[in-house]
Amino acid sequence: MCNRCNWGTTSEIMLKYHDTEWGVPLHDDLKLFEFIVLEGFQAGLSWQIVLNKRENFRKAFDNFNPETIAKYDEGKITALIQDKSIIRNKQKISACVNNARQFLEIQKEFGSFDNYIWGFVDYKPIINLFADIHELPANTPLSDKISADLKKRGFKFVGSTVIYAHMQATGMVNDHLVYCYRYNEVQNFN
Repeated sequence: MCNRCNWGTTSEIMLKYHDTEWGVPLHDDLKLFEFIVLEGFQAGLSWQIVLNKRENFRKAFDNFNPETIAKYDEGKITALIQDKSIIRNKQKISACVNNARQFLEIQKEFGSFDNYIWGFVDYKPIINLFADIHELPANTPLSDKISADLKKRGFKFVGSTVIYAHMQATGMVNDHLVYCYRYNEVQNFN
């Protein structure tokens, strides 16, 4: 049996997410946008809830295509608010549409969102040495800085805690616990 971060063993979906995605350096703009959206919806909720609804989100939000989402009108937003298969929070849904527009602006300015977001870590993951889940921070000075910059650019639901979770999910930081078998594996993906 492999040693894993404790949170990754709470359910089958969490296990799969932990073992295949979390902490792997991610450079695909569409996937980076997907995590911005999902982390925004997760604010105030558990990641388990979001993962359980992830496929529903993909269907409802056109596979997280920011070009499509940026064109959503009030009718589409209203339809999403009525969609019981997703998290029906009007502010978060409206923020998603807004963030798609801002995401496209960053792509224009930097050539890709990947260039923008990974520039904050000099294009290489920060490798942490945490041995206990209680050592994991909810946010850091760097997530504060990224959050402030995104807010300045007009993003919503991108507080420092949401951004740190995004950094963890997309491998900008390696927060697998040092005893976890994925700790060394994800470093080989960069």
